[in-house]
Order: sequence, then C-alpha cells, then structure tokens
Amino acid sequence: MEKIKLTIDGVPIRAKQGEKILFAALDAGIYIPNLCAIHGVRPHAGCRLCFVEIEGRPEPVTACTEEVAEGAIVHTDGPRIRRLQRTALELLLASHPIECKTCPANKHCELQNIAAFLKVKLNTKRFRKKLRDLPVDDSHPDIILDPNLCVVCGKCIWACVEQRGIGALNYAFRGDRIIISAFGGDRLVDTRCDGCGLCADVCPVGAISKNVKKST
Repeated sequence: MEKIKLTIDGVPIRAKQGEKILFAALDAGIYIPNLCAIHGVRPHAGCRLCFVEIEGRPEPVTACTEEVAEGAIVHTDGPRIRRLQRTALELLLASHPIECKTCPANKHCELQNIAAFLKVKLNTKRFRKKLRDLPVDDSHPDIILDPNLCVVCGKCIWACVEQRGIGALNYAFRGDRIIISAFGGDRLVDTRCDGCGLCADVCPVGAISKNVKKST
C-alpha cells in the first residue's frame, strides 16, 4: 500500500492511507496528549486533549479523528493548541480526586504524565471542584472499580466487550453524571467478569485496578 507523506513538527512522516494523525505522530516518536484513543478503533474524541493545527485549516482539529493527508503540514504545539489542551485537562482534573499517593496508578498515570507535559498542576484551581462520592466496587476478588477516578475514556469497555466478548462493563447515566459501572448496575462480582485484568491494563488512570490484596 502506498504511503501518505506529510510533515509533523518539521519531521517528514510516512503513514498508511486512512491512518489518524495522532497515531502517525506517536509512531514517529512525536507525543500528543491523549486519553481515550485506541489504535484501529473508531475514535469518539472524548478527552479533547489531542488538538493539532494543520496549515491551511482555520481551526485546530483533534488528531485522533483527522486522517493523514498528502502534503499536510501539522503542528502539535502552539498557543491555541496548548490553551485548548490545558483547558480540557483542567476540566478533567476538576472532577478527579487528587489522591495520587494512595492511587493504584500512581507514577503510572496518564493524567500525571499529561499534566507534567502541559505544565499544569494536578491540584489546579481554575475550575470549581465537582467531585463525586460514589461507592467503590470491590466485590470481585480480582478487580476493583473506583468510578470516582474514572475519566470515561471507554477503554475498559472496549477491552471487555470487543477484545474479550464478555461485556461486564458499560456506561451508566448521561451527561456529566456518566460513569463506568458493572453491566446492569450490578456489582462486578455478579457479572460475567472472569478477572482477566485487561480492563485494568488499558485504564489510563486508577479507576480499574487489579486486586493485589486478594486472598490466596
């Protein structure tokens, strides 16, 4: 298959036709902040973190939804891009508990990585905090689900439904109340979850983790 030639941050890139700019950049070692994108999966651009600018286009676009184009000149840095990315991140942090020391994803968390990259403090106070006091589902012997830490990226649902064909996880509620929960609103232990841990592996934060304290 003939490859598309484009330039990202001054670096000549060759990518497959139909490839998204985000993954063409990441494959070339050019980092673009992202939380919800999965290679080869139709993107929903939920996190709004992967904005880039394309010369000739009036407004920034999300790199996870924009396909590579022959001769395109893409910029992943710039005042407008960083402003959009920092705003999106600060909105996420406004509804995310900053309890890194006790979080199972501490030092392996994409929110921490993105905040460091964008030079945004995790305890930013730009937006009023809207924390939720939701119950932690620790009913399953292998998996712990803490919806308070969830960034609703959907990766765990993709892993459980598309990769494993189990469907133990799903979205619940709508709007700013949306969360990831056990299918049907039950406890995770009451679903078909077999404790494989793939959902925890793909979770970019600490919302789903493996129960390392389970009894043997």
